[in-house]
Amino acid sequence: MTTTDELLARARGRIDRVRPESLAEVSARGGLVIDIRPAAQRGDEGSLDGALVIERNVLEWRLDPDGAHRIPQVTGHDQQVVIVCSEGYASSLAAASLADLGFVHVGDLEGGYLAWRDWNERKVVQR
Repeated sequence: MTTTDELLARARGRIDRVRPESLAEVSARGGLVIDIRPAAQRGDEGSLDGALVIERNVLEWRLDPDGAHRIPQVTGHDQQVVIVCSEGYASSLAAASLADLGFVHVGDLEGGYLAWRDWNERKVVQR
């Protein structure tokens, strides 16, 4: 049997973790930032500018470059993809699933949306 902590550690060993201050660079280089939080959670916490919203239950179908249901923004398995959830746990597991699909530059946002929001608020205050 595997614990959730072990599952998470294995997932994170296979993906890249992106810090909040580096997230804008992903989009600037043609990568995809995917927000997998459910609508209610996005409503409570806020939205992530520039992210594509694809809820977790359809993620693999929308990103599979060879799939009939993929989104047009997907260019191939070598495209960088960063998954965002609320705190950076579910996103690690989702990113590992995309690695299983063959994505080679896949990761998640360290600390999730909440870490990005905190970083962004501190950045604004420092100006």
